[in-house]
Amino acid sequence: MTENTNTVFSKPLLTWFKQHGRHDLPWQQPREAYRVWLSEVMLQQTQVQTVIPYFERFIKAFPSLRALAKASQDEVLHQWTGLGYYARGRNLHKAAQIIVEQHAAEFPQEYDDILALPGIGPSTAAAILAQAFNLPHAILDGNVKRVLTRFHAISGWPGKKKIETQLWEIARQHTPEHSAADYTQAIMDLGATVCTRSKPGCKTCPLQPHCSAYKQGNPCDYPAPKKRARLPVRKTTMLLLQNTKGEILLQQRPAQGIWGNLWSLPEIEGSESASEISRQQFACEVETSIPLSPFRHTFSHFHLDIQPIHCRVSTHTQCVMDSDKFVWYKCVPPNEQNRSGKRGLPGPVKKLLESTLEKFP
Repeated sequence: MTENTNTVFSKPLLTWFKQHGRHDLPWQQPREAYRVWLSEVMLQQTQVQTVIPYFERFIKAFPSLRALAKASQDEVLHQWTGLGYYARGRNLHKAAQIIVEQHAAEFPQEYDDILALPGIGPSTAAAILAQAFNLPHAILDGNVKRVLTRFHAISGWPGKKKIETQLWEIARQHTPEHSAADYTQAIMDLGATVCTRSKPGCKTCPLQPHCSAYKQGNPCDYPAPKKRARLPVRKTTMLLLQNTKGEILLQQRPAQGIWGNLWSLPEIEGSESASEISRQQFACEVETSIPLSPFRHTFSHFHLDIQPIHCRVSTHTQCVMDSDKFVWYKCVPPNEQNRSGKRGLPGPVKKLLESTLEKFP
C-alpha cells in the first residue's frame, strides 16, 4: 500500500468510521471468531437489519461452536427459517462439525483452512480473519465492489472475471497493515449507509474529494448492472392436509434442489387431484377441500406460482409415519416447541401454515 493510497482512501475512511461507523452490532459484542463467522455467512446476500434478529435467536439457540455442531440439521434449519438461501444454514452446520473434528473446536486462523470450510468464499474468509483476528486481509463483498468501482470509475459488470481480478488487486492495495478490523467494517458500512445503490450520500462521503465517479457526476452509473434475462415461471399446487388434531402433513424435500432437506407441503403434479393423492400416498380421506389464494414466490432464477389447497382429512392408518420423510406437524409458538417440534421450513411455507391455521384452527 502506497502512502498516497493511505492518505486518500484508508485514512479518511477510518476517521469517518470512528464517528459514523457501526460499533454496536450484536456480533461485535464480543467480536470473536464464532460470532463473526455466523454474521458473515448470514450477511451473504442479506442486509444487516434483516440479519440482526436472526443472529440473536441463532446465537441464543447455539451459544458456542460445539453447540452448533452437536445440534441436528433440523434444529439449525428451524432457526434459519425465513432467512433464505438455506444452503448457507446447511453449510454452517457442516462446517461447525468439521471445525470440532479437525480443529478441536477452535476456529482456524489460517486463510486456506477457513476457505476450505463449506459455504466460505475468499471474501468471507478474509472478513473473518480481519474482523475476528485483526489480520490485514482484503475483502470484496457487494458493498466494497460498489465503493471501489465508483472511487476508481471502473466500467463493466464487476462479476466478470477480468474486472473482479482488477477489484481484488485494488482492494489489497487499499487495505492497511494495521486496524484491519476497523477498516473492513468501515468500508462495508460506507457502502451500506453512504455509498448506496441509489441516491448515494456523496456530500457526506469521506472519499468524495478523490472519487472519480463523483467528479464525473455519475456515481449511479457504477457498478454496471448484470444483464438479466426474464425469469421463467413455474407452477405448483401445495396440499395443506389437516387432520382432526389440527396437525398438517409435512414432507421433507430432497437434499438437492430448492429448499434442500427442508420440510414442505406435498405437491400435486399434472392432472392429479387432492383426493387421489391423499388416499393413495398418505392414506387420508378428504372430507373438505378449499382452494386458498394463490401467490408467487421468487427465487434468484425463476418465479414459483403456488396454488394452496386446504383439505380436512381423516386418517384411517398411520402408514405415512412409516417413513421418516413425513411428519404431522403442529404449528405452535417457538417458546412452546420442544426439540422434536423444531423443523426447518421454507419461509413462504411457514407463512402459509401460520395464515392457514388462523383460518382453520
